Amino acid sequence: MTTRLNDVRESFESSPFFSHIGFEILEFEEGNIRLKLPIRRELLNANESLHGGVHATMLDLSLGMAIRSVTKTRCTTISLNVNYLSPSIEGEVFATAKIVKQGYRMVVAEGEMMDEAGNLLAKGIGTYKLIRD
Repeated sequence: MTTRLNDVRESFESSPFFSHIGFEILEFEEGNIRLKLPIRRELLNANESLHGGVHATMLDLSLGMAIRSVTKTRCTTISLNVNYLSPSIEGEVFATAKIVKQGYRMVVAEGEMMDEAGNLLAKGIGTYKLIRD
């Protein structure tokens, strides 16, 4: 059975975690992913800015989505490195991702998070293992 791009998208959108956090897919094409997240009070840390774990989650998700959009294969995170560059307090944040290097079993991808004004909030790079059936 061949997995279609729409099936991959639907697998993310039907995830309880995806909807619980409040992510929205703005673009989902092969190798072209763009996510949006409205900042809600529940996602803020003690400093009243978006929690770093939310940044990491959004980057990890966008990287995995970029990989799956191309490979049509499930994957799991081996490592994720996030550089936090600027806080965000309100509004919406966006994430994009792209594949840097793809092998048969492993993929390296990188992504960025920006605010509504286009300010860079965080950058991430991750290594993912492809789960081949």
